[in-house]
Amino acid sequence: MGKTTKDQLGRLVELDKGMRPPTVILVRPQLGENIGAAVRNMLNFGLSELRLVAPRDGWPNPDADAMAAGALPVLEQAKVYGTTEEAVADLHYVLATTARRRDLEIPVLGTKDVGAKLRDIGAGGQNTGVMFGPEKAGLTNDDVVLADAILTYPINPAFQSLNLAQAVGIFAYIWAADEGVPPVFQGPESTPAARVDLVYMMEHLEQELEKAGFFYPADKSPLMKRNIRAPYIRAKMTDQEVRTMRGIIKALAQARGKGRGKETR
Repeated sequence: MGKTTKDQLGRLVELDKGMRPPTVILVRPQLGENIGAAVRNMLNFGLSELRLVAPRDGWPNPDADAMAAGALPVLEQAKVYGTTEEAVADLHYVLATTARRRDLEIPVLGTKDVGAKLRDIGAGGQNTGVMFGPEKAGLTNDDVVLADAILTYPINPAFQSLNLAQAVGIFAYIWAADEGVPPVFQGPESTPAARVDLVYMMEHLEQELEKAGFFYPADKSPLMKRNIRAPYIRAKMTDQEVRTMRGIIKALAQARGKGRGKETR
């Protein structure tokens, strides 16, 4: 990812007009490198608000800068808090990420539900946030009890060892995935081919195949033509594809005509 300026930051993260993307809250993170990598993941998927709760090595941290690459503005705008309570005080809905079962009466969300849930709440103008615990032990029960729900990933129960930045990256992807195909890949919709043009194309193909002696024996010609037409019908071809196919048929026919009378090898 290239260098991102503060002026560009707002435009990069505006996935929905009026939408308030969730805040990422790293509770007592230990390694600056993980903070930087987490921020890089965030910005790739349109998240820009970072809150840090009592980072072990203090703040700012040059190790985080090195890993953030072009997402430095997110780090520069990060807010630092002394306690988890302070970090979530102005949020209306908070999730706590954990892979461990907790003896707490808190609802649990899976990855299929969380994106839509946060978007619905954010669309109403409310502030949301997702907490991630420190690398060594994760969130404590005192952290989790401040959340409205627990977010858990379908992780292998025999090996629950996600890196902090990886965990943030998975959440960021889940959030962005609800957007569908990014605008940069969205072009004008192709026009489906009219059935009459598709029939003309198939007739053109059949005429050239007739000239080439393809339909042999003659009594099987109707069945062979149906077998040729069936996949073209199922293909749901566009206008452009039909025109391209007509050009291919024409070019092959012309090449065959030029080659008549010449010895082939």
